[in-house]
Amino acid sequence: MKKIILGLSALCMIAFTSCKDDAASKVNSENVAVAAERDANAGDFPVMELDKTVHDFGTIENGTPVETIFKYTNKGNSMLVVSNIKSTCGCTVPSNYTKEVAPGETGEFTVKFNGKGNGKVSKSLTITANTEKGTEIVKITAMVNNPEAAKKAAAAKSNPLTTTTTKTSTKPGHEGHNHD
Repeated sequence: MKKIILGLSALCMIAFTSCKDDAASKVNSENVAVAAERDANAGDFPVMELDKTVHDFGTIENGTPVETIFKYTNKGNSMLVVSNIKSTCGCTVPSNYTKEVAPGETGEFTVKFNGKGNGKVSKSLTITANTEKGTEIVKITAMVNNPEAAKKAAAAKSNPLTTTTTKTSTKPGHEGHNHD
């Protein structure tokens, strides 16, 4: 056992002493210049200015698809990079977004809403970008006219004998989730 430990110790000493090359000779001066410029601009974030933060589609009929365009301008001094735009649900789809916007330039993205629901509907979209905050939020709203849902609600109110049953899951990890 002592021979194995002694042998490993000798091997480690040889490995550590053989790597004494001059580290300064391996530094690429071009990389140092790029790093210095990056560090000088580290606090110089792009600034995203949106043309609007909320778009109201007004009153629409249930199932009527609608869309709008949000525009954003880079008011900062460095390249604005939009890495993702997410919606709160699948009924609202962001698409065709400008991924890189130079200082002073404008980008945009389209938001399509399937128009489903009843009453006041509000959806949020989160824009992920290299701004100081890291995210920006925009919203769309609409008053969805759904005569079928209104009839069902009125019928339920007028008939007190009508009961609604809600199924609850008994599976582990599903506590508190209602399943209709």
